[in-house]
Amino acid sequence: QVQLVESGGGSVQAGGSLRLSCVASGGTYSPTYCKGWFRQAPGKEREGVAAIDSNGGRVVADAVKGRFTISEDNVKQTLYLQMNSLKPEDTYIYRCAAGHDFGGGCRLDAREYNYWGQGTQVTVSS
Repeated sequence: QVQLVESGGGSVQAGGSLRLSCVASGGTYSPTYCKGWFRQAPGKEREGVAAIDSNGGRVVADAVKGRFTISEDNVKQTLYLQMNSLKPEDTYIYRCAAGHDFGGGCRLDAREYNYWGQGTQVTVSS
């Protein structure tokens, strides 16, 4: 079983930055997985933010392109999301996820991810 634990959320003013981390553990975790960040607010659909595959290929949602960067440290089994120029509309619970990469690149489709963290709250004030 794979466990994912996020950290780094918090409250920040618009224009500020945060870096989220997600540490993976568990015997079945593999660096070949697709890894991604999703966000969700109460009463709203889950939204894909960014994903990365084992070759470093990335996909980033248009809403955050140019402001958010996904990266990973395979030695530490840690996924990161650097968030710059934050806006109030970025206020969500952010969750990391991992899933098998069946080829063709990783996508921002939550249905393709098997393992999920509990989430970390990000609040951006104007």
